[in-house]
Amino acid sequence: MSFILVINCGSSSLKFSIIDPANGEAKIQGLAERLSSPEAKLKTKFSEGTSHETALPNAGHLEVLEEILHEMGSLKIVGVGHRVVHGGEAFKDSVRINEGVIQGIDDCRELAPLHNPANLIGIQAAMQKFSEVPHVAVFDTAFHQTMPPRAYLYAIPYGLYEQYKARRYGFHGTSHRFVAEEAAKLLQKPLEELHLITAHLGNGCSACAVREGHSFDTTMGLTPLEGLVMGTRSGDVDPNLHDFLARRLNSDLAGVTSILNRESGLLGISGLSNDMRTLVDAVGDGNARASLAVDVFCYRLAKSILGLSAALDRIDALIFTGGIGENSKPVRARTVANLRVLGASLDEALNEENGKSAQGRITNQDSGLLALVVPTNEELVIARETARFLTLTPVR
Repeated sequence: MSFILVINCGSSSLKFSIIDPANGEAKIQGLAERLSSPEAKLKTKFSEGTSHETALPNAGHLEVLEEILHEMGSLKIVGVGHRVVHGGEAFKDSVRINEGVIQGIDDCRELAPLHNPANLIGIQAAMQKFSEVPHVAVFDTAFHQTMPPRAYLYAIPYGLYEQYKARRYGFHGTSHRFVAEEAAKLLQKPLEELHLITAHLGNGCSACAVREGHSFDTTMGLTPLEGLVMGTRSGDVDPNLHDFLARRLNSDLAGVTSILNRESGLLGISGLSNDMRTLVDAVGDGNARASLAVDVFCYRLAKSILGLSAALDRIDALIFTGGIGENSKPVRARTVANLRVLGASLDEALNEENGKSAQGRITNQDSGLLALVVPTNEELVIARETARFLTLTPVR
């Protein structure tokens, strides 16, 4: 039996899964955190239900991969798939990694300064530890490379796009692609015939207009800061807010950008938490600012869904996914309530069970808008893409 190792690498973390591409089963999953510090540790979970935590004081990415090799035992790894956040315009699809690809990923570092350098750390460490197998880069941005110019261009001097590639790129592409494909299965219709809106809602959030299997518009832009309200990110703001706050806070642009990325969103409005679960509990306890944060989140999501509909001829289904989308009943209920112009009507009982007894459906049979809950699996997408380059035939 052959397996794909999937790696999602941060500057001080490494998330991994070992997946059988033939059936989609994750045999081992794990997360290493606080790398290069005395508190570095690796949490590992096995498919049979066992798990354990290993202290790895001061371990870096190479040492974590060495420990993963040990955890694998006799499992045979035939390829390694890497999540890469930004591929710019250079990468419109997944690609087998070579020196030219590494340089291309590095060339995009200014577009994703927090992510691409960290992704490269994982790639280079894994290529050293797993030197005998192919490595494949799967880009968050690639799925959105089918957006037409009217969707991806900013209304700025065109030369700035030509010279600096300043445009909208979009993210969460693997998730939007996966849940669109899964929705087609649930609806028993070819993906090529469907017009969908997918909403990936977690600590980072984005929505996407998927037309006949292709991204035609999405809410994130040049960076993941644009678009929806998120855990700690503001989402859309007046571009002049940077100047306004910089002068009043006696800050520079980097300082304001940090506020909008790390201190805003649900955390900024509520003053309590960036975790939707905590906020929903606080709403139940009468916390007015928690309620306001949830209300702003859902209103802005509904507003963006209506905006994305301009890219479609119709909405065959609205898909909720991600940690919030799959599990937060109040968020889905408030969002659907804000879509009454589409004739959306929530089935409260189905929403309460996350649509599990109705193939994901959470709206009434006579609702003017069909809404589904579809669990995402970005790691499986990466495993499938890697298998494609190895001429394996994964089950879809």
